[in-house]
Amino acid sequence: MTTATAATTTTAAVPAALPVWFFGFEGVLASSFDICKAYPQAGWLLGALAIVNLTVSLTVMRTRVKLAKAMWRGKGTRKVAVALVALRLGVHLVLNAAGLAIASVTGHLLLAAVMGVVTVWLLWFSQRTALRTLAARQR
Repeated sequence: MTTATAATTTTAAVPAALPVWFFGFEGVLASSFDICKAYPQAGWLLGALAIVNLTVSLTVMRTRVKLAKAMWRGKGTRKVAVALVALRLGVHLVLNAAGLAIASVTGHLLLAAVMGVVTVWLLWFSQRTALRTLAARQR
């Protein structure tokens, strides 16, 4: 087997990465608590976005289900989910304990932006780690 054939065989077995824009859905959904606190009328829009996310997941991204399953089976993705919940609760608990509870629209939008960016970055990193692991298993 030539080097080119071996490389093709290895990459064919590893699923394609989910695009970073897809993680934007999860970033917005992770930010939804603060978005709803800032704009309560946005709840229906976030619900619609969740339906779009599900639809895109089951149609456009259907070919990448193997990667998604591998990511959810991995400890890393579960750690990311727990870390995001801990971050959300931790930030609010620390700010409340310091007497700086977030009550303004600007504060909620700022925290929503931070949660969105952290979520997208952590999911991208988790995916990259899962892809490396899958590629290493194929060798």
